[in-house]
Amino acid sequence: MMKLVLVAIAVILVTIGLVKLVDKFIPSKFKPLLQLVLWVLIAFFGYSTFQSIYAPIQFNKTKNKRYEQVIKSLNDIREAQLAYRKVTGKFAKTFDNLVKFVDTAEFTITQRRDTSVIDEVLTKQFGVDMYEDQVIIDTLGFVPVKDSIFKNSDRYKTMMNVPVGEEGAKFELKAGFLEQNGTNIPVFEALVKKNVILHDLDKDLLAQENQVVSVDGVNGDALKVGSMEEVNTAGNWPKTYGANE
Repeated sequence: MMKLVLVAIAVILVTIGLVKLVDKFIPSKFKPLLQLVLWVLIAFFGYSTFQSIYAPIQFNKTKNKRYEQVIKSLNDIREAQLAYRKVTGKFAKTFDNLVKFVDTAEFTITQRRDTSVIDEVLTKQFGVDMYEDQVIIDTLGFVPVKDSIFKNSDRYKTMMNVPVGEEGAKFELKAGFLEQNGTNIPVFEALVKKNVILHDLDKDLLAQENQVVSVDGVNGDALKVGSMEEVNTAGNWPKTYGANE
């Protein structure tokens, strides 16, 4: 972009120089038309220079606002999936199952107590009281998942909908298992393509955004949380947009 700006500025300066040359060397009868053409060129290149600077600024401003909204929804999906795994031992494969779970499931509230009890075998063997340590888990009650995660909000019922971008777009959701050292570990992934979020913005700038590789940008062509290729429930956005894990 900077190269384009410098070229445009150089062309403007050259054109202004040509206007002065026209004024000095061209016969009077040709001056008005030539000067008009040159001033039109100056206006055109001036506008192009302005747009080359202003358009990316506006693109990034809109992009950041939309990404923040999308990330809020991805965080809701992650929290719901983590609760699903805590209760069921796996992740939900569909939003229908995930919403139904949040609507009906409960967390069990427990309390751990360390205690000692008589070991009857050792007591009989040695003739004196022998004790063994035990851990007792007491169930104190139950809390609805939706109250624990979403408080008084029912936004979980629409968390599958992409909040900005293409109308009617939904997040892609996958879930399954990865085998590591002979153990099947549950994984999930929720994502939406940048082309969906930014579909109505400048196509050239969108193409550049899809190729971002930066520590302070969202790398790749999608915003996502989780992964189907590794055990990871983090988001792929930088923390400037908020917590990503």
